[in-house]
Amino acid sequence: MTNHHWLVKSEPAKYAFSDLLRDGRTVWDGVRNNSAAQHLRAMKVGEQVFYYHSVEGLAVVGIAEVVRESFLDPSDPAGRFVAVELVPVRALARPVALAQMKANPALANMAMLRLFRLSVSPVTAEEWAEILAMAGEA
Repeated sequence: MTNHHWLVKSEPAKYAFSDLLRDGRTVWDGVRNNSAAQHLRAMKVGEQVFYYHSVEGLAVVGIAEVVRESFLDPSDPAGRFVAVELVPVRALARPVALAQMKANPALANMAMLRLFRLSVSPVTAEEWAEILAMAGEA
């Protein structure tokens, strides 16, 4: 079964969603975890991605879209890891905080909450809809 939704994490001090909005497009590189890299390899053009601010903010703040499928990560001199390209879709009507997500029983099995250190993870259609509802977009 193909996942059609994803979640990526970034520290806002390094690359915030506002940076993606400003730039209009970014190469999502620097992922060095094998599981996260497998998720990058599985992403397809047109699939949507929640953008989560980690370290500070701790919330899903926006939606991006995959516009280029996996290719060799230009920041990896060994040539082992991949990157994708993302464009911004929109900021969420209101951010969905990690504490809210953890408190919601509908998200209890969400990959991001179970494997918290993973920087790229799949999101089920049900989880996607639930987070949009929590953001005031349903």
